[in-house]
Amino acid sequence: MTITISSDKRTSGALAARKGASLINEAIAYKGFATIIVATGASQFDMLEYLVREDIDWSKVEAFHLDEYIGISVFHSASFRKYLKERFVDKVGTLKRFNYIKGDAQDIEAEINRLSKMIQGKQVDVAFVGVGENGHLAFNDPPADFENEQPYLLVELDDACRRQQLGEGWFSTLDDVPKQAVSMGVKQIMKSNHIINTVPDRRKAKAVSCALIGPVSGLCPASILQQHESCHWYLDRASASLLPQDFVIPT
Repeated sequence: MTITISSDKRTSGALAARKGASLINEAIAYKGFATIIVATGASQFDMLEYLVREDIDWSKVEAFHLDEYIGISVFHSASFRKYLKERFVDKVGTLKRFNYIKGDAQDIEAEINRLSKMIQGKQVDVAFVGVGENGHLAFNDPPADFENEQPYLLVELDDACRRQQLGEGWFSTLDDVPKQAVSMGVKQIMKSNHIINTVPDRRKAKAVSCALIGPVSGLCPASILQQHESCHWYLDRASASLLPQDFVIPT
């Protein structure tokens, strides 16, 4: 595990993108293609903006969608499919494949099975993730299940998670925020060769502290990342503000 603290979130996002791009290119150079996971949310704005500018042969990259709300159409302003299409897929243009989660599928169980079968047997080279205000990893809210083998899950969103989505401006009222989502499971995320974890902003400081200096527990789902051999944290000074001063050396 490595931790990089930058003075601001723009720099943090740029460094995360650069490291992720390097790892993607290493995979392409080694085996001719790469498989990645892409996250969404306000914490990923800067990282994705810089990632799409990196020198990568995207035609050799297959990407998987990390999570999506149940019942949200691709045209909804909060749709993560819409988010990824506009901020990532349309920007790179030549992806080998992008595997979206259809959160408004009529048969959600069939959709979960479809996605799970697609990713099973694939080795993910780089997973781009973030951490929620409640410590969630993807939409695995506390208490998260670290042992579930199913790659994709139907999950219930807790009130803290739903309030975060409202606070970030994705919805007009709390009642508008869906109560369920399809999420990649924690165990599937942890199978990735490398994890790029971008977590800016003061509102994430408590979750960052919990995940990095607290015990590994489903009550703080992101704490499981302590056990990943190649997890790279990219923080800004605000999100790192509750860490002990001697915990890491800021850059």
